[in-house]
Amino acid sequence: MANIKSAQKRAKQTVVRNARNASQRSLLRTSVKKVLKALDQNDVVAAEEAYKVAQPILDRFSSRGLIHKNKAARHKARLNARIKAAKAAA
Repeated sequence: MANIKSAQKRAKQTVVRNARNASQRSLLRTSVKKVLKALDQNDVVAAEEAYKVAQPILDRFSSRGLIHKNKAARHKARLNARIKAAKAAA
């Protein structure tokens, strides 16, 4: 453990932020996986609904710096492309 008071505070802040980031990253991944799962089951309506939930989460966490903005854009583009392809196939 750190001896200096400011270092002790930093250590505590790191623990809290690390837990928050892990939780938010998990939420992000789960929301993306829900879209992919619906697409794998050929359920276009459920995929669109899950995408409507996942899109603002991707935007929010990219603006906060949890993930890079290009990664968020890539996820959104690929999910949207798969949804459109599933619509066309149906």
